[in-house]
Amino acid sequence: MDKDVLLSTDFKELKLYKRGKVRDVYDLGDKLLIVSTDRISCFDVVLPSGIPYKGYVLTSLSCFWFDFIQDIISHHLITADINNYPKELQKYKTGLLGRAILVVKTKPLPLECVVRGYLSGSGWKEYLQKQSVCGIKLPSGLHESDKLPDILFTPSTKQDTGHDINITQEYVEELVGRDIADKLRKVSINIYKKASEYALTRGIIIADTKFEFGISDNKLILIDEVLTPDSSRFWPYDEYQPGRAQPSFDKQFVRDYLESINWNKTPPAPELPKEIIQKTTQKYLEAHKRLTGEELNPALACKSGVKDA
Repeated sequence: MDKDVLLSTDFKELKLYKRGKVRDVYDLGDKLLIVSTDRISCFDVVLPSGIPYKGYVLTSLSCFWFDFIQDIISHHLITADINNYPKELQKYKTGLLGRAILVVKTKPLPLECVVRGYLSGSGWKEYLQKQSVCGIKLPSGLHESDKLPDILFTPSTKQDTGHDINITQEYVEELVGRDIADKLRKVSINIYKKASEYALTRGIIIADTKFEFGISDNKLILIDEVLTPDSSRFWPYDEYQPGRAQPSFDKQFVRDYLESINWNKTPPAPELPKEIIQKTTQKYLEAHKRLTGEELNPALACKSGVKDA
């Protein structure tokens, strides 16, 4: 394994809150420390191979977007500047630099807010069978990767293991109440609109993405990562051609490779070839550069913070 790849953290003096598919989360009382590793998951299975620089990209891009959309909704980010972390974290500076964010602890809502602007992935597969996406009827005659007539909000359950399950807006209302359900839909679409319009000016189409939200002090806030290559489909605008699958700046490249070798999508996952790992790193770094306008520099921490959470 590449010495520059971080697959797991082990900060023994910190309380491990959760080890997700990509992130290791530590409990600091009223705050959480979220560390983005270089793990990659596809088809809900964590692969044995890591992607160099991936954790840095996820952290830096999330910080960028948290700042970009804070006029729409508050978020959980306090700081990614390690110099502003509590004293007990300073001894872990080397392992945290560029990978970690300090966030407000919230009560996460048990769903993922998926927003789709283009017909792709599982949505395209369903459209071919039923002329719908997540049960929402669409006009006939659409092609793969077409821009949808309207932006779709297609929430799903959030599963720690296994596949997420699409749910209706009515079911979201049953889970969290009508007021919060309405706000989730409105905020998710507004974030997608603002971000996708900006991304187009940087040569990237955001085909779809997913958000997570939590409750802090009885207020809805944006949590987890936001608009990264892990949570979104990023397509190069200059190569966009409806009627086929699109080249991408996200982990779809890895999914396509795994599909090509006919892996059965159950553990254990296969090791990735060196060339697939290298090309995936390049795609993540290119997405970061296009969207932020800057080369990735793990030493430059995000200064954005939560003002009122």
